[in-house]
Amino acid sequence: MLESTPRTVMHCYPGLIALVTAKNDETQNIMAAGWHSYISYDPPIYGVAVAKERFTHHLIKESGNFAINFVPAEYAHFIEASGKKSGSDGDKFTKLMAKWKKGEATGAPILENAYVAYECEVMDINTYGDHDWIVGKITLFHQDKERFEENGLPDFSKLQLPLFLGQSKYLIADKATTMKEIHLDK
Repeated sequence: MLESTPRTVMHCYPGLIALVTAKNDETQNIMAAGWHSYISYDPPIYGVAVAKERFTHHLIKESGNFAINFVPAEYAHFIEASGKKSGSDGDKFTKLMAKWKKGEATGAPILENAYVAYECEVMDINTYGDHDWIVGKITLFHQDKERFEENGLPDFSKLQLPLFLGQSKYLIADKATTMKEIHLDK
């Protein structure tokens, strides 16, 4: 039975974790972010929650850009490690052996193992509670088209999605996952 409670109940999982990458001068970082979303389709705008004390926060603020990367399940260790270690302790790209390329539009690092990535130019930063909501205009999209069907949906025979459940646990969405389609008639 549903009961009222005065404590905070965080229920936004399972969900995709975005890997946020940023670079300012020669310093770069990668961090895991569970709170992120499209904000607009036209123009394409994306937002991500980043706490001010995060190493990536100052890189984004100083550079004025960032990238959002989504990796397949075989790279879920990138999510785990980048969410538990600080960039102030050294280059996480090197520690993770994460290959990346310089973003064509913003210069933000794009993970070569991502199946989708967005280069974003900062439009706005607002503080809400203990996080800043960083809003970016997507300036360039990157997609591994071989992992998608013609209709734009993931091809689960070629892509496994790591859905974060919490506490270092993941649900893997792939061709073996039981999915039920629900059709609602008016």
